[in-house]
Amino acid sequence: MNRNTIIGDAVPNMPWEEKPEECTDVVWRSSQNPIIKRNIFPSSNSVFNSAVVPFGDGYAGVFRVDLKTRKQTLHVGFSKDGINWDIKEERIEFIRTKEEIEPFVVGYDPRVCKIDDKYYVTWCNLYKGMPTIGIAYTTNFIDFYQLENAFAPYNRNGVLFPRKIGDNYAMLHRPIDSGEPNHIFYSESPDLNFWGNHRHVLKPDTYWDWVKVGAGPVPIETTEGWLLFYHGVQKNCSDSVYSFGAVILDIDKPWIVKYRCEPYLIAPVELYEMVGDVSMVCFPCATIQDAETGRIAIYYGGADTVVCVAYTQVDELIAFIKNNPFVKDN
Repeated sequence: MNRNTIIGDAVPNMPWEEKPEECTDVVWRSSQNPIIKRNIFPSSNSVFNSAVVPFGDGYAGVFRVDLKTRKQTLHVGFSKDGINWDIKEERIEFIRTKEEIEPFVVGYDPRVCKIDDKYYVTWCNLYKGMPTIGIAYTTNFIDFYQLENAFAPYNRNGVLFPRKIGDNYAMLHRPIDSGEPNHIFYSESPDLNFWGNHRHVLKPDTYWDWVKVGAGPVPIETTEGWLLFYHGVQKNCSDSVYSFGAVILDIDKPWIVKYRCEPYLIAPVELYEMVGDVSMVCFPCATIQDAETGRIAIYYGGADTVVCVAYTQVDELIAFIKNNPFVKDN
């Protein structure tokens, strides 16, 4: 089923597995999970929460690698099929576009967004030991040019839109403080330097995301609006549980939520999602999608330890979101 719902490019060689006959969910896991294990080279403790995009005749990505020193670093990787990856052991060395920009020390949870002829990387960047959103760009996944941080601390989960909204670049992000819950906000910039027009987007509200929410992969432009996967957190008696779900945002005013799906799409139930450095985590950071077939591959971190993939079809997913709307209890 495809109605040319995704507005974008054809990616005919994208990773894909048909839904297993016994599966009744609208999103299903790859049989090859985890596709990237924790010990990809001698110094790595874990690889997770990473971002990939089509590039050249294959794929490129920016990967979160936590070293055995527990330092959080960002590394480049390349793949022919989107499943088998060659991740470079040397971390990215960012080229500062201004002398005043603080040198990269620690970074994690990257996203990669292509806008025109550049690939923009956003990540949680530690500035004076406090989390905020770093931005850099590359054209070749060799040279990375670091821009000013988007916001003052504290902020996380910065995700760019793949085109301008009106005349401005646009970003989803999550300002945070010492308390909870944490909400998703939207901001605009004429130049990726000065940010304003701040709008509230989404608050924790369902039973599976009542503690905090954060934007996941780059929003996917569709005929129904912007399809956004997001992570949500609930707390139980012993732990936090990270699952992910989806909303559809208005195409022209992306701070307006048109549809919010009440059930989660993926929750930690497999061993590689439940057991790791941080238990009970499914954390989405990237998608690859094919406009011709409507196929979507979702890349997510499992238990803050490994990289996993799940699949869905856009028309089936949008129908599921519409048919399972969130309605707040009285």
